[in-house]
Amino acid sequence: MLAHTFRALRYGNYRLFYAGQGISLIGTWLQQTAMGWLVYKLTGSAFLLGVVGFSGQLPSFLMAPFAGVVSDRLNKHRILLATQTLSMLQAGLLAVLVLTGAVQAWHLIVLSVFLGLVNGFDVPARQSFVIEMVGDRKDLPNAIALNSAMFNAARLVGPAIAGLLIAAIGEGMCFLLNAVSFGAVIAALLLMKLKHAPPRGAGEGVFHEIREGFNYVRSTRSIRSVLILLAFVSLVGSSYAVLMPMFAKDILLGGPKTLGYLLSATGAGALLGAFFLASRKTTRSLPLFIAAAVTAGALSLVGLSFVPNLGFTIPILIVTGFCLMVHMASTNTLIQTVTHDRMRGRVMSFYMMSFMGMATFGSLLMGGLASALGARWAILLGGVAMLISAILFWTGLPGIRKAAESALR
Repeated sequence: MLAHTFRALRYGNYRLFYAGQGISLIGTWLQQTAMGWLVYKLTGSAFLLGVVGFSGQLPSFLMAPFAGVVSDRLNKHRILLATQTLSMLQAGLLAVLVLTGAVQAWHLIVLSVFLGLVNGFDVPARQSFVIEMVGDRKDLPNAIALNSAMFNAARLVGPAIAGLLIAAIGEGMCFLLNAVSFGAVIAALLLMKLKHAPPRGAGEGVFHEIREGFNYVRSTRSIRSVLILLAFVSLVGSSYAVLMPMFAKDILLGGPKTLGYLLSATGAGALLGAFFLASRKTTRSLPLFIAAAVTAGALSLVGLSFVPNLGFTIPILIVTGFCLMVHMASTNTLIQTVTHDRMRGRVMSFYMMSFMGMATFGSLLMGGLASALGARWAILLGGVAMLISAILFWTGLPGIRKAAESALR
């Protein structure tokens, strides 16, 4: 059972990536936790929490279609080397500003925009690069699930460490450690031995290829349906996370350690969800998993809006993390499994727009709702809207399952 769950790790390039990215992601969560706390400490504004999240995600949303074309045309390995190096420089500059006491709110917005531009090219290339590291296409779903497990193991550890570091020595060290952690993934990429396919070249023009990718998504029912649901959940459901600094400080009356506990609880649930998917031997039930996960995740957000203290919050966030991870990773796996190789980068750019891109507007929406109504009401409304989307998806589930099974043959 254990060997089956970790079967993608038998490929040397994937093992290198897994180790390097695992270290780097802990640093990423250190920075993300510290960023939210620093913004709220400097401004005391829930709206600006949303603005910083928005400014970091909007560039990724806008660049995604072009980045998908670049990913399909060029060497993904070299793209990742460039994006990881630029991300390291961004974290280093943040560390200098904070450690010297020069940081202001506008610095955080500008640097978030820069990182968003970098991530716009990084995510489609990284998602579609997995197939190049895994020798057997049958192991691709397992590799995607293990990526999710790695991401959420880091989310379990990173915020907890960040909470301790922020309380002890401040946010600057979190940014510095993140900058250092990028060295691990850059080293892993340099050590890989890959057989690259020759670059595809310029093709018929960027906008023609973007339109070709859009038409492919629109005409493939299984991809179209799960991406629409993912976009809506990212807008109204997943964006609850931007309010966690406010939730920790104003509702639970805690500090950075409390914030670390909240984010780690979500990460623990997501880690369990990722390992659940990694242990699966077939992809046939993915549409059903998606529908069930969105339904249960919506109900957990409704419950979160009523919690009286930290003791009730932690288990609910574990459930929320589990459900959102199963939803996201199942969607990713289903899409990558049915997508043709030549379209992979462009399709994954639409995945990124639906997942990270719509979270851009969700961060702004949640920040605005929380400022006007409070964090509890914002989370409650998001949960109810997410539940409505789940009900609509259930009504079309038989047709979606049939389309997915046909594509998987």
